[in-house]
Amino acid sequence: MKILLLEDETILKESIEEFLSSKDYTVDSFENSSDAFDAIFCKEYDLLLLDVNVPGEFNGFSLRKELGDEGKNIPTIFVTSMSSADAMLQGYANGCCDYIKKPFDLIELQLRVQHALKSNCFKTDSDMLQLPCDYRYDVNNRKLIGISGEIQLSKTENDILTLFIKHRNQIVTFEMLYEEIWENNVEAANARVQINNLRRKLPKDVIENIYGIGYRLDCQ
Repeated sequence: MKILLLEDETILKESIEEFLSSKDYTVDSFENSSDAFDAIFCKEYDLLLLDVNVPGEFNGFSLRKELGDEGKNIPTIFVTSMSSADAMLQGYANGCCDYIKKPFDLIELQLRVQHALKSNCFKTDSDMLQLPCDYRYDVNNRKLIGISGEIQLSKTENDILTLFIKHRNQIVTFEMLYEEIWENNVEAANARVQINNLRRKLPKDVIENIYGIGYRLDCQ
């Protein structure tokens, strides 16, 4: 597994690189976001570990957003000293799988890395994603299939479900939903109605409400 690490604290960067290398990961480390950005388009990486406040053209958040805009949807963990709830929400809004606050134990980092790679929050192993209670989602044809056959979804419901699947087993924040589904042109109450309409078409609690933050699609 190849990991890109963006971290401008030299001692921490070297510690993370040495630790993950000892766990049989291949790690390319960078201190400058512009260099990291270029590397991502030259090599294939399975996971990105990004600090936020780093030298270069981008900070960690804007780097991840730019990659998403360019179609580079690589599982990403932010590793940062920015510990506020607003910063965490911004991280998830820009497409991360996880968010680790400094300081942290390297064993915790290892567990987070393993989970992100296992859940692989941007890819599916086949065209048909298995959901709980024998529900399935045809990724290519955007069809939800229940026990009795296809379940009709509106375009917006399909867009919401696709976003949840893209980030399955991870938190999808309200901000992510508002921006990616409605381009921030929606009232919160109307958005909740459409999300709840989708939830009613799925088995109970498959889409979990994460109070005050957003939702999570449970595919485990």
